[in-house]
Amino acid sequence: MNNGVHIAIIGAGLGGIPAAALLQARGQNVAVYEQAPEFARLGAGINLGPNLMKIMREIGIENRLRHIGIEPDTWANREWNTGRMQFEFMMKGPLARDYGAPYLQIHRGDFHEVLTETVAPGTIQFNKSLVGIDAKESVITLSFEDGTKEEAEIVIGADGINSMVRELILGPEEPIYTGFVAHRSIFPRSLINGPVLHDFTKWWSDDTHEADDDRHMVVYYLDRTREEIYFVSGVPDPNWPGDTSFVDADLDEMIAVFDGFHDDLMQILYACPAATKWPLFDRKPLPLWSEGRVVLLGDACHPMKPHLGQGAAMAAEDAVILVRCLEKFGYEDLSGAFALYETSRKARTSDVQHHSYQNQWMRHETNPDWVFGYDAIKQELGVEAGTAGI
Repeated sequence: MNNGVHIAIIGAGLGGIPAAALLQARGQNVAVYEQAPEFARLGAGINLGPNLMKIMREIGIENRLRHIGIEPDTWANREWNTGRMQFEFMMKGPLARDYGAPYLQIHRGDFHEVLTETVAPGTIQFNKSLVGIDAKESVITLSFEDGTKEEAEIVIGADGINSMVRELILGPEEPIYTGFVAHRSIFPRSLINGPVLHDFTKWWSDDTHEADDDRHMVVYYLDRTREEIYFVSGVPDPNWPGDTSFVDADLDEMIAVFDGFHDDLMQILYACPAATKWPLFDRKPLPLWSEGRVVLLGDACHPMKPHLGQGAAMAAEDAVILVRCLEKFGYEDLSGAFALYETSRKARTSDVQHHSYQNQWMRHETNPDWVFGYDAIKQELGVEAGTAGI
């Protein structure tokens, strides 16, 4: 029988599962409650930078991920109309050497599947939509939509930008539509006739575009065979239809948005058999990340645009630092642990949010030390780790 602290994690995502794995490794009694009926292999890629891969090593899955994903040779940044190389960043050898871990590209569903194997069987409970939190002095009662109730001594809200945990402790607040959408598609490389593809390419609109007319497209391989490619855009779209999380993209409309871009990119778009269109949302900074025995991590407290490819890394870094803070305070002085956690993380996540919003990362020659060099496992607690510039 596990006599550790009873900890409930709401959300089995890219921050919640690492938190669960780390806590279980330290003898804690963890349950993860996920509102989805099951995990679906969503059509999206994900970038795992060295700062995230060091955490994957800590929870024992680095080698499996390296076997599935691709370590890109270069990050190519190309001018929208001429195709001119604006900046080419060498990836495969230098990153592992300089930062102690590789950079991977992988299908998000494959990553999530491997990640779930780091927790004990039965840890994740599906169809658990949180509707209420009743906090007493030493215990919290969680109420779910299916009528069940569960008790925990600590609750971690890792349930994303639409976090019910955040809403229940801080009050309701609608996310803010940024005025931008992302087109996404995954399809076989064999459908494309023409250009030789770099392992990772970002196509930039020119510097004269206003911020509200900034258009870009990222294209990269998802596995080491280079048989499957993924693209994701960022384009202005002032009107988003209500609460819809995504829609099927109109391919003609999508292609028209990139009219005038270099033929190497247009050949990829012409070959695309289907795509989806997703709204990009944001939130105002939170006044606090915790309340009593409840604490937030990842997009639940600091959502960000995807333009730095660091959303998953920030959630996993949060998980590591939070667990380290709980360990430091013996899972008893929660106010002290949560205060130290917030102090340790707020500056860094705010800087990553800012640079994600600005969307200039790697556009020109860039020093990535402040992003990739961070090590959540070794970082001194209580020290605000911000940027060293871009």
